[in-house]
Amino acid sequence: MTAPTDTALLLRIAEALERLAPPPPAPSDLAAADAFVWSPDPDRLEPIASVNRVEIDLLQGIESQREQLLANTRRFARGLPANNALLWGARGTGKSSLVKAVHATINAETPRALALVEIHREDIPTLPRCLHLLRDSGRRSILFCDDLSFDQQDDAYKSLKAVLEGGIEGRPTNVVFYATSNRRHLMARDMIDNERATAINPGEAIEEKVSLSDRFGLWLGFHHLDQETFFAIVEGYARRHRLAIEREELRRAANEWTVTRGARSGRVAWQFIQDLAGRLEQTLD
Repeated sequence: MTAPTDTALLLRIAEALERLAPPPPAPSDLAAADAFVWSPDPDRLEPIASVNRVEIDLLQGIESQREQLLANTRRFARGLPANNALLWGARGTGKSSLVKAVHATINAETPRALALVEIHREDIPTLPRCLHLLRDSGRRSILFCDDLSFDQQDDAYKSLKAVLEGGIEGRPTNVVFYATSNRRHLMARDMIDNERATAINPGEAIEEKVSLSDRFGLWLGFHHLDQETFFAIVEGYARRHRLAIEREELRRAANEWTVTRGARSGRVAWQFIQDLAGRLEQTLD
């Protein structure tokens, strides 16, 4: 029996390795759901069966922001020009909740009008690949990044800036980019100050970083709530979930809760409602 030639041996090894390799991932199907999470390596869109969201009517104290984002998103869903949107401001004030609620509202008006695709902050460098997949799908999609910001030695902002507007291909016409951030300019203040101190041309260096926010045509600011607005949110949740408590007692307990937390926000209101429902031995449907 003669030994196999080198070429034949290599072919047999290649065939064996191919059999051992995992099967390629199934192509992403944007018709499979209304919400997805972008997952690179390998590139795919993971469908989400149920989105954790708050009903839009329960989002109190942000009526202006709500109407502006709704109008922008409705135009986009109709195939009209629309802006990328940056929702910035204090933590827990309803930024990400508003994005998810607006998506649900548009799809309630026109079923399956839009897909919501979340991309995690750490996956921003793979954004061009995600956009390429969304472009090819043809479905109108909101690409959403929650808590977007950049720190020292982080160059991912350059690819984001190029993709949003400045690249050769630019943003696909069937995609709009919505991001939330605690920072108006997406950069830490010490990062901008450091550029001013160390750059040969400080003005140009700062402009390079601050101009990232300019790629978002719609800026929506979110701020801490006054007491009456906080009470309105709490009362709205209590009515929605039919909590058995009198209005005055509800307000007294809510006020005590804010004292312990040192803040008033939509997130704090929801945390209070969860605690209250537990103490009342009621479920939140």
